Amino acid sequence: MLPKPVAVLEPNTFEYERLPLVKPTGFREYDARWLFGAELNLMGVQALGLGLATLLHEMGVKPRLATGHDFRSYSASIKQALMCGLMAGGVEVVDIGLALSPMAYFAQFALDCPAVAMVTASHNDNGWTGVKMGAQRPVTFGPDEMGRLRDIVLEGRFQSRSGGGYEYVENFGRIYLDDLASGKKLNRKLKVVAACGNGTAGAFAPQLLERLGCEMVPLDVTPDYTFPRYNPNPEDMAMLHAMAAKVRETGADVGLGFDGDGDRCGVVDNHGDEIFADKIGVMLARDLSKLHRGATFVVDVKSTGLFASDPVLKAHGVKADYWKTGHSHIKRRVNELNALAGFEKSGHFFFNTPVGRGYDDGLLTAVHVLEMLDRNPDKSMADLYADLPMTWGSPTMSPHCADEVKYGVVDKVIARFEAMQAAGDRIIGQNIESLVTVNGVRVTVEDGTWGLVRASSNKPELVVVIESPASKENLYAMFKAVDAVLRENPEVGAYNQTI
Repeated sequence: MLPKPVAVLEPNTFEYERLPLVKPTGFREYDARWLFGAELNLMGVQALGLGLATLLHEMGVKPRLATGHDFRSYSASIKQALMCGLMAGGVEVVDIGLALSPMAYFAQFALDCPAVAMVTASHNDNGWTGVKMGAQRPVTFGPDEMGRLRDIVLEGRFQSRSGGGYEYVENFGRIYLDDLASGKKLNRKLKVVAACGNGTAGAFAPQLLERLGCEMVPLDVTPDYTFPRYNPNPEDMAMLHAMAAKVRETGADVGLGFDGDGDRCGVVDNHGDEIFADKIGVMLARDLSKLHRGATFVVDVKSTGLFASDPVLKAHGVKADYWKTGHSHIKRRVNELNALAGFEKSGHFFFNTPVGRGYDDGLLTAVHVLEMLDRNPDKSMADLYADLPMTWGSPTMSPHCADEVKYGVVDKVIARFEAMQAAGDRIIGQNIESLVTVNGVRVTVEDGTWGLVRASSNKPELVVVIESPASKENLYAMFKAVDAVLRENPEVGAYNQTI
């Protein structure tokens, strides 16, 4: 039996090799994320695997699990340690090798694996690692399962069992791409920039685009786990700007960018203008709701208000459900409501039956974007974007805030805005129209301008997003007002990017 994990260990010591290191804050709302080495060692990963095996048996799930790893210098080693723990706990491990997160989710269906554990730090910077887990396809763990897993691991409540085993599936990427490309062929010849940030998607996305009949323009598809140009994150302006430059240089019809584990997709139009993912969601909702009238779409609270106000969506009988940010939360909500799709501003898109299996897949998102262009042969990506009602929006902005205090800070921000509303205080010269507190706080004033503050589920940060349907001036004014409330809390640090 493994020793009980400890929260702090000094590297380059005998204790570091004898004991599992697992920092408690790595167990987040729906993922597990740590700085490898400083917050988690390989023995700690082994403890995580044994804890997950214990939880699967506790849940009564058949102990057969699909796993893969993303393209980082240390991910394969972490997966090996995780599998050791899983097999010691009596789990039959099905290894698909180097993979995207949606490949692992697909493996649950294709290889009859009730459970999944994908080793990935997603879009986090180098140094981070983590595991995305689930046991009820197509959804992944939420706060309840993550809380139980945390308790099992940190308290050392492991249960070793016989029956564990290992199976390696060769060329599973080909099976995944076959499924994505099946029955799909574009009538319109499209030139597409494929931006992969030197990460995992470079092994799969270019092949898919070529199989669909696109003229594929590669951008940073060569593997390099130092990520020399920028972190593979299509929500990061550095990646979007690189995509935009390549689109202008090559005269491409669209630029598609994929994050480090391929479950997100970012888009640049044919003019080289970045389109934030929530607006792409509105465009896709317009297109899909022509074929599926009265559809329900789940959107996260960071997303544009157009899902509720767009006249085209209203005419198609669309129902918009604003829900908690986070791939696990949106996946579950899509499943609960039997929604046609779910959209997050971060670029996680969830296409449900009959247009998907309910999980987030950046490559499937790319397929839907290209099919939208194919169904509108007389319009460019920029034309489809211009058809939307005008709003002014910010990128996702993240001021630093330690994991140990960030939720408390958000609680104080919520209380501050609630007090302002109760007192009749005005923001940017307008009354507070509503406060949505399903996930942080989204404060909206009379002209529809809104600002959101929430705690990041993955990093020691807060998340701030602003939008105004009225003017660019009101966008900046709302950001100034929201930031002023944040600065009442000294725990809030500098932003990663601002408007």
